[in-house]
Amino acid sequence: MRAYHLPAKGAEPILTDLPRPAPGPGEISLRIAACGLNFADLLMIKGAYQDTPEPPFTLGMEVAGTVEALGPDTDGPAPGTRVAVFGGQGGLADYGCFPAARTVPLPDTMTFAEAAAFQVAYGTSHVALDHKARLLPGETLLVLGAAGGVGLTAVEIGKQMGARVIACARGADKLDVAKQAGADHLIDAATQDIRDTCRALGGVDVVYDPVGGDQFTAAMRACNPEARILAIGFASGDVPQIPANHLLVKNISVMGLYWGGYLKFRPEVLTQSMATLFDWYAAGRLRPHVSHLLSLEQAAEALELLRTRKSTGKVVVTLE
Repeated sequence: MRAYHLPAKGAEPILTDLPRPAPGPGEISLRIAACGLNFADLLMIKGAYQDTPEPPFTLGMEVAGTVEALGPDTDGPAPGTRVAVFGGQGGLADYGCFPAARTVPLPDTMTFAEAAAFQVAYGTSHVALDHKARLLPGETLLVLGAAGGVGLTAVEIGKQMGARVIACARGADKLDVAKQAGADHLIDAATQDIRDTCRALGGVDVVYDPVGGDQFTAAMRACNPEARILAIGFASGDVPQIPANHLLVKNISVMGLYWGGYLKFRPEVLTQSMATLFDWYAAGRLRPHVSHLLSLEQAAEALELLRTRKSTGKVVVTLE
């Protein structure tokens, strides 16, 4: 089978041929139709992600496809079932073996590309805003990186939860995508002052930050008393150092959110969140945005779109 593979530490990933794997106990064999890319894939290549497997391994964290077979003594979806799976690796290949317990059957109306773009982005935003920050109707939510993979879903979910959403992104094209997702107010990070603009709008109750760096600092200064700041990631490459005295003065809480970490200590949080999100999708309340759909042969180009921030929403590699 074809696979986009990282052969060793410090190496560049390559498209190569590998033996097709057989499912073990507790696993399914999946014919992969689509794989959603994430910023974490770029970090894995550099060995900088918190859950980077030991090379060699095949890239691709989240997939959608059709169940081919079940491993020995495995309860799971029957062969022929369309499912999505968060595997953490192995998605950029024609076939993969993944934990049966992580499979999610797809609604009939959901395409494989939408399914491959769904779990990490929507799951991260829903767990962050609902489970962690306890976002309330009428509160003001500031979303940084609002046109990116997770940021755009935070705009959508924030609106579904009844918040007033301020979307911050760079450039008119990206802001237009955020506006279409439901943002009430827009901030161009390239030309506008985040702190002053948010303060003029009455301040911020919840900050959703996958960017870090100077934008984190500006957003914190725009926070209302008892605001909650969600540290989702650091796409800027700059991990902010947080002055604890500033948190004290305004009674601000800063919360880290690593969606995949819940698989290890509270998987029911993700299960319940996914059930809610798929219900919202079936009801037409969520619209996954895939800006680029590329082939496996274009995997390097697809990752470059993330690296250079030329995509909006999700980039998906198709294997059909």
